[in-house]
Amino acid sequence: MSRIPIDPDAIRQLASILAETGLSEIEISDKDNRIRVARKIGAAPVAATVAVQAPAAVPAALSTAEESLPAGAVTSPMVGVAYLSPEPGAANFVAVGQSVAAGQTLLLIEAMKTFNQIKAPSAGTLTRVLVASGSPVEYGEALMVIEP
Repeated sequence: MSRIPIDPDAIRQLASILAETGLSEIEISDKDNRIRVARKIGAAPVAATVAVQAPAAVPAALSTAEESLPAGAVTSPMVGVAYLSPEPGAANFVAVGQSVAAGQTLLLIEAMKTFNQIKAPSAGTLTRVLVASGSPVEYGEALMVIEP
């Protein structure tokens, strides 16, 4: 197995960008390498992790994350902040126990000052809301569960 060169200055710059912007992760890649710097956000002290991987290793990491998702989970397509209502003080887009139609807006995710509508992938009943309004979400994180 060949060794991938690690650029400590690039890692420091990415970590600095995380601290300045409040993002939870950032990634850069070129044709041969990928550097991802991520930090945990929460009550615990911030811990930074660095992963340097060859592109071939990515699918294995994704498949293990998908295995732990509940059936019918609606996952986040991006990193950002989740909002359950269209504006502060307004009613939520959907409520637990409510029937939802395919394509119906479930929540918003704000990423880079843009609000992105997250829509129901299929019709069913909303059985669980797994995020709080205003909370940060990660790519692939389960947000809600819709059962047929």
